Amino acid sequence: MDIARQAVSFLTSRGLKLATAESCTAGFIASLISSVPGSGACLDVGFVTYSPSGKAGFLGVKKETMELHGLTSEAVAREMSEGALRQEACCADVAVSNTGVADSAPGGGPPPGTQCFAWSFRAPTGEFMTFSETKRFEGERNDVRRAAALYALSRIEHYFERRWSREKGGKSDE
Repeated sequence: MDIARQAVSFLTSRGLKLATAESCTAGFIASLISSVPGSGACLDVGFVTYSPSGKAGFLGVKKETMELHGLTSEAVAREMSEGALRQEACCADVAVSNTGVADSAPGGGPPPGTQCFAWSFRAPTGEFMTFSETKRFEGERNDVRRAAALYALSRIEHYFERRWSREKGGKSDE
């Protein structure tokens, strides 16, 4: 089964709604989900916030976080995914975010293909549990973007299970 179908199957089988907060992937994660028949049952909203002002204005990413950690950072990815879930009209239980560089960053910065992700889960109490990772992908610009989008979807179930383990007092090995 392909990754997008597997993600839709997982989300719908648990009655979960997904929000995406995308920078480098520029909507590719939401596009992959929406390509699956029946995805309307699990896709709530997608944000494409490519610029720092978009990340701050639409998702509430703090300017200080971007300055201190850089745009390609797990800290920014975490604030993006939690920011998506905080939006008044967002009905999602799960958010996935991505920020990174697909090719050479101007003026130095992280190596090409560096991608930062976060997966946030809304608890019934309204609190969030967020996991994050940094991964590097090889290839041309659009190869990196596609690989990052697929990776983001492939880890939803993994972190959902980790969330349950953590809530029940299990140990986390993030």
